[in-house]
Amino acid sequence: MPLPKNNSYTIEDIFALPEGKRAELIDGQIYDMAPPSPFHQKLVMELSATIRNYIRAKGGSCEVYPAPFAVFLNKDTQNYVEPDISVICDVDKIDHKGCNGAPDFIIEIVSPSSQRMDYLTKLLKYRSAGVREYWIVNPVTKTVQVYSFEGNENSTQYSFDKEIPVTIYSDLKICISDLLTGK
Repeated sequence: MPLPKNNSYTIEDIFALPEGKRAELIDGQIYDMAPPSPFHQKLVMELSATIRNYIRAKGGSCEVYPAPFAVFLNKDTQNYVEPDISVICDVDKIDHKGCNGAPDFIIEIVSPSSQRMDYLTKLLKYRSAGVREYWIVNPVTKTVQVYSFEGNENSTQYSFDKEIPVTIYSDLKICISDLLTGK
């Protein structure tokens, strides 16, 4: 839910928040972030490790960053997000503050308070900013909505027990149920 203010917030307002308070800035509006659940964090950890291990095994140059990690989506002062997982293949976008521009691949783990943000607001922001692939992982429904914004854009929903192809990597498939059971 955005914090009310008559005028727009900027990234300076985000950096002025009290220590430990997390929020995102979208089109000049600040959105508070609730602390994640243990299951949310387990999903972030397992997915991040799987993608990182794949990149390392292939000798790739992409970097995987779990939240909290600053992403300055449009290189402006009105947008600042902290995706649950960001995969960045252009290391020139990374500096001491975070990522300047769109990551190649973003994963968001839905919480009850973030559904509208993840399925609507961020979907549009990520697509227009140039993200190549976006996953919305929903622990309640045990589904993953995959959006590929390259070539013939498409969207497909998978259940946790199916192998999900990572479209930015032609030979990587992830089964979330297997990650959670250690297979």
